[in-house]
Amino acid sequence: MRQTGKYDTSGLPEAQFEPGSRGRVLQNLLGIRKKREMDVVEANEQLRAMADLVQLYDKNHRFTADDLRTMHRTWLGSVYPWAGKYRQVNISKAGFLFAAAGQVPKLMAEFEKDVLRKHTPCIFPDSEEVISSLAIVHTELVLIHPFREGNGRLARMLALLMAFQAGLPPLDFGAIRGRKRKEYFAAVQAGLDRDYEPMKKIFSDVIRRSIRSRER
Repeated sequence: MRQTGKYDTSGLPEAQFEPGSRGRVLQNLLGIRKKREMDVVEANEQLRAMADLVQLYDKNHRFTADDLRTMHRTWLGSVYPWAGKYRQVNISKAGFLFAAAGQVPKLMAEFEKDVLRKHTPCIFPDSEEVISSLAIVHTELVLIHPFREGNGRLARMLALLMAFQAGLPPLDFGAIRGRKRKEYFAAVQAGLDRDYEPMKKIFSDVIRRSIRSRER
């Protein structure tokens, strides 16, 4: 999920855009100014990172907040100097304000204790438990939005690793666009009231589509 919302301008490095990018590309280690070029770099780095992370975290691994920082740094460490560090700027998207930056360390500690500890490793006898765990972990992580960039994609990366633990095929999120994308954002916001049913439906659809793709 690429972020297009408003960011504060506190003067921190992570709040700055690359000179000459017309405010479309965050300041980066590669001097990239064009959004399309950055999209390609981030996507390629994500594929490389996933190959590494699959080897790093096994089926029985219980994820932690530090793991998420490692995952973010493994993915974007060659692109942004703040990769793997919790954001220090406030972020909103389409009028929706994510958790305040000052609360992120506390919220991530609670996320580890109350969510990751309960739902990982994602090994459950019932498929509904797997779907529920994926939905809850994903929703709560996106609501916190712990990093300056790449939170939605990082949440999908974690979902992929959890799905592997559950014996599922690689999850295909490609259909979440257009109307489905609006439903996705609505599902994230429903999580504010601990209503995970909309996100469970989304993950159920994603899993069903991913299994069909594997069987073809």
